[in-house]
Amino acid sequence: MRYILALSFLCMACDASAHFFGTIYSLPIPFWMYAYGAAAALVVSFALVAYFVNAGTIPQNFRTRDLSGNRVFSLLTGAVVASSLRALSVAALTLTIATGLFGQRGPFADFNMILFWVVFALGFTYLTAVVGDLYALVNPWRVLCEWVECIKPGSFVPRLPYPVWLAYWPALALYLAYIWLELFGHTQPRSLALALLIYSGITAAGAWLFGMEAWFRRGEFFAVFLRLIARMAPFEYTAASDGRRRLQLRQPFIGLIQDSAEHPSLVLFVLFMLSSTAFDGAHDTLPWVGIFWKGIYPHLAPLVAAASTQPYAIATGLYYAWQWAMLALSPFLYYGVYLLFVWLTKLAAGSAIPLRELSLRFAFTLVPIAFVYNITHYYTLLITQAPSLVKLISDPFGYGWNLFGTRNIDLPPLIPGAGFVWHTQVWLILAGHIVSVYLSHLEALKLFPGGRRAAISQVPMLFLMVIFTTVGLWILSLPIAAGQIVQAPPLPSN
Repeated sequence: MRYILALSFLCMACDASAHFFGTIYSLPIPFWMYAYGAAAALVVSFALVAYFVNAGTIPQNFRTRDLSGNRVFSLLTGAVVASSLRALSVAALTLTIATGLFGQRGPFADFNMILFWVVFALGFTYLTAVVGDLYALVNPWRVLCEWVECIKPGSFVPRLPYPVWLAYWPALALYLAYIWLELFGHTQPRSLALALLIYSGITAAGAWLFGMEAWFRRGEFFAVFLRLIARMAPFEYTAASDGRRRLQLRQPFIGLIQDSAEHPSLVLFVLFMLSSTAFDGAHDTLPWVGIFWKGIYPHLAPLVAAASTQPYAIATGLYYAWQWAMLALSPFLYYGVYLLFVWLTKLAAGSAIPLRELSLRFAFTLVPIAFVYNITHYYTLLITQAPSLVKLISDPFGYGWNLFGTRNIDLPPLIPGAGFVWHTQVWLILAGHIVSVYLSHLEALKLFPGGRRAAISQVPMLFLMVIFTTVGLWILSLPIAAGQIVQAPPLPSN
C-alpha cells in the first residue's frame, strides 16, 4: 500500500510544476557545463573586483546627484499627482477585495487574482527596483490609516511603545503566511479577498497599537519587502527639512550597503526572500517529493497503517505538514549556512568584529540574488498573464460591462520558448551573483583595512555565492518543457 501511495504522489508532482513547463526540455549542453561556467565567471569577476576596487575607490561608489529641481520630479511629487496616486492605490485594493467578494464566477473571475498576484506582487516589485520606494508614498493601508487620522485625530497615536525584541518578526511571520497562501492556499478570487481583509485588519490593529511609523516600518510585510527591493534602485527619496521630498540619483545597488540590517530578524527576512523562491522552484519536483515518499514516509507507513483505516488521508496530511514545516524552517536553515560562511569570513580576515555585527553588515548584499531568483521564477507568469488585464478591466465583476471598450480585446500572450527562458534565467542568476560579489567586496573594504585582507576575507563569501549559483541553476534545470507555460498555483485555470 505504501508504495502505491508513494507512486501516486510522485506522479502528481510531475504535473504540478509551478512556474516552468510541462514536458521535459533537454538542455543544449550538459548541466555541469553550465555550473562550471557560472562558477568560473564568478571567480573571474571576484578577481577583477579585488584587483580594481580598493579602499581609495569606495567614495566614488557613493556619489549622488540631486535631481529635486527636475520639472518632471516636481510635477510627480506635487500635491495633485501624489494625492491621485494614493487614491488610485486605495481604489485598486478596494476593487481587488470587492471583485473577489461580489464578482460573478466565470471567465472574468480572474480579475482580482491577476491584479494582485501579477500586477502588484510581480510588476510593482520589479518597478520598485527601477524607480525606488514608491510604495512608501502609495501604500494603500497607510493611506487609509492617514485618512482616518485626518477624520478622527488620535486614532493611531501609539498605545504601546514598539518592543525592541519584536523587531521585524511580525513582518517575517506575515511573509511566511503570504508564501504559504501562494503555494498551498489554492486561492480563488473570494479567498484572496478574504485574505486581504484579514491582512487589512492585522495592519490596522498593528498601527492602532504601536502607531503608524513603527508598524509600517517593521511590521507591515509589503513595506519591509519593497523597501529592501528599493535599495537597488538608482533613485533615492529623502525628506528635506522643509518637508518636501528630495530625489537623489545614485549608483544602482549601492543603497544596499549604505547601512546595515538592524536586527537578525531582518537578516532572516532577507534569507527568506532567497529560501522561499528556491522552495517554490523545488517543492513540486521529483527529487524534492522523493525525499518524503522515499526517505521519510516508509518509516512512518507502518504507524499510519496501524493507526487508521484511511492511510491515504493520513499520508496526505503528513506530506503537506512536512512541506509546510520545510517552508517555515527554510530561512533558519539558510541562516545557519550564512552564519557559517560569515564566521569563515571573520577567521579569514582575522577580525575582532563580533559575528552578529558581521552578519548584519553583509546581509543586504544578498538582496540582488534574491531579486534575480524572483525574476527567473516568475517573469514568464508576468508576461503571459498581464495582457489579459486589458480585457478584464472593462468588466472586473463579470457582470457583462464594457466600461472602457476593451472587453472583446484578446491580446495574445507572449509565450517565450523554453530555450530562451532557460538562457535568460542563467544570465540573470549569474548577473545577480556578480553584483552581490561586488557589493560584498565593497563592504569588506569598509570593515577590514587593507585591500589584501579584504580580498582574502571574501573567499568564503565567494564560495557561498558559487553554492547559491549552482543550486539555483540546478533547481531551474529540473522539469521544464517546450510548449504551453503552466499557470502558477495562485491563478485558477478556467
